[in-house]
Amino acid sequence: MIRRSKYGNRRTACRHGHAHDSAKEAHRCNELHLLERAGEISHLEQQPEFPVEINGKRVCTYRADFAYFANNARVVEDVKGHRTEVYRLKKKLVEALHVGLKIVEV
Repeated sequence: MIRRSKYGNRRTACRHGHAHDSAKEAHRCNELHLLERAGEISHLEQQPEFPVEINGKRVCTYRADFAYFANNARVVEDVKGHRTEVYRLKKKLVEALHVGLKIVEV
């Protein structure tokens, strides 16, 4: 029996063979690869991790969907269908601890 996702998403592969948690995320991966090939963005990363450490203790790790450089600035993206309370909390923590980092929701 295949277990259904809590939010109805299905693991989907993009054209580059990466498995993604949703079709929306796989579609965005395809778009970002095209933008990188066109020279619009560079240094595309998938699932970059950002540690959340307070007073030297690791609280959690936030894993974004994508990160890349556009116009000499690092962009961190998260493809969202549903924003959970945990996600909102982690986003606030990461943006507060990693100065200058802004998470873009697609």
